[in-house]
Amino acid sequence: MRDDRSFIELKARERARQLLDNGSFRELLDPFAGITSPWLRGQGIVPQADDGMVVAKGTINGQPAVVIAVEGAFQGGSMGEVSGAKMAAALELAAEDNRNGIATQAVLCLETGGVRLQEANLGLAAIADIHAAIVDLRRYTPVVGVIAGTVGCFGGMSIAAALCSYLIVTREARLGLNGPQVIEQEAGIDEYDSRDRPFIWSMTGGEVRYQSGLVDALVGDGIQAVKQAVTQAIAKGVPAQHRSDNYHYYLPLLQAFDTSKQADAQQIKQLFAVKEGL
Repeated sequence: MRDDRSFIELKARERARQLLDNGSFRELLDPFAGITSPWLRGQGIVPQADDGMVVAKGTINGQPAVVIAVEGAFQGGSMGEVSGAKMAAALELAAEDNRNGIATQAVLCLETGGVRLQEANLGLAAIADIHAAIVDLRRYTPVVGVIAGTVGCFGGMSIAAALCSYLIVTREARLGLNGPQVIEQEAGIDEYDSRDRPFIWSMTGGEVRYQSGLVDALVGDGIQAVKQAVTQAIAKGVPAQHRSDNYHYYLPLLQAFDTSKQADAQQIKQLFAVKEGL
């Protein structure tokens, strides 16, 4: 029987379980390991026993795989010392497996607002480790990123998304370097109204990111749709050139863009469609 439940409505642990073959899910450092952030209680925040990061091993289409899923419901999916270390270590071990002849696939479910501000430099260092680990691993196997919703993917973890070999989004997804509230706080509500949902999704939503060529697949919100897109991305193998290596194409476009006026969705699509043929 096909499972067409909403992927967005699933918690991180269930997302990882659904992406792996039936019966193959095995969680590493699960809540019973009791690994929590040491920095949250001092801020009056109740820690979570897995620090909002699920790392699962298993198989996808019978091949070894690791699925790493951020729990967006805990601290907005923000990355701290512990959660960041879990993701980075899992990616590093997957790279080591590949070097040892064990072809291990990797899927990242990204629902994150970026670094956990109360952990400051520790969180930033963890995100830097994640970036380095993705670049290392993607030499051997596609690193597939999935942004479904509802948190989106922002901050330093948007760079992690950009480093993925392939990126899959739903229409409900959002992707941007800075979150709407951050931009509004810094530039003012006239520049960026974080409460204007149609405007926000027209600028950073999954559909416009796909139409701009910045992600590889736009899928419906269903478990089977996401699983199929992940399988298809893995089947493509390592791309001849990763998007993040194509800076000779992107930098001149950005440098030529008129920043004196507020951009809109159509300008964004036109900006990146010049050579992409979109």
